[in-house]
Amino acid sequence: MKVSVIGAGNVGGTLAQRIVEADVSDVVLLDVMAGIPQGKAYDLCDARSILGHDRNILGTQDYKDIAGSDVVVVTAGLARQPGMTREDLLKKNVSIIKEVVANIKKHAPETILIMVTNPLDVLTNVALKESGFPSRRVMGMGGVLDSSRFANLVAEELKVAPSTVEAMVIAAHGQGMLPLARLCRVNGKPLTELVSQERCEALTKLTVDRGAQIVSCLGKGSAYYAPAAAAFSMVKAILNDEKTVVPACALCNGEYGIKGVCIGVPVRLGRQGIEKVVELQLSKEELAELKSAAESVKKAVTEV
Repeated sequence: MKVSVIGAGNVGGTLAQRIVEADVSDVVLLDVMAGIPQGKAYDLCDARSILGHDRNILGTQDYKDIAGSDVVVVTAGLARQPGMTREDLLKKNVSIIKEVVANIKKHAPETILIMVTNPLDVLTNVALKESGFPSRRVMGMGGVLDSSRFANLVAEELKVAPSTVEAMVIAAHGQGMLPLARLCRVNGKPLTELVSQERCEALTKLTVDRGAQIVSCLGKGSAYYAPAAAAFSMVKAILNDEKTVVPACALCNGEYGIKGVCIGVPVRLGRQGIEKVVELQLSKEELAELKSAAESVKKAVTEV
């Protein structure tokens, strides 16, 4: 197995670490900044005898090294700064992603592509168009991260283990996300039976604002431990053919009444990528919010 990570910043470097230390795959770490991917690769390799794995990690500037990748994860791009929305990043990151995807298409045309760069939903649509790949082989990471954040905040609220919380967040990554409090379960019990409607709404807002909260605390840069973990879980699900159902930015072709746009919906992941878009029984209000988010993403993609 071979996974290439484009972008050797905090997310990319942490993702490479998670992949090799879990003994999932060899990794190519690519970045335009000379020395950065090589240095991080050397550092990761130096830990192999301590951690007891034999995975290869290559740092490079040459896209030829990604040839034969089973999965390529794109983390390259500018990070969000305090006061900057994901939409502010759009113009800056679109040109970067177009160049990255062109090189992926040239050197790893059979790969499965996972987008992490923000604004995630728009750039996933851009990547799908620019690559010309089948839609099952192009997806975005946001929903897994947002669902994990929602689960963590619920766990903290109820003082339970995060592993006991099942959460699902769909729609757009960012202010357009839709945490489904109605479908959240804690030790099998509905969240709506455990907390008041007011607290449900508060937890939903905390989830939507979590990324901005982290950016504000850090002062420079954005979250990377949880985003890397989210991307890792998707890589693992694909390489191990897990058939796991997770929320991901994926192309809808009529599901939920949405057509021709990539948006956050539950999907089943396996060795071929997205095997199926899973349709949940949403309320009228939830469905309206999902469609509204999809329209906003479609509008932004059209402007691009």
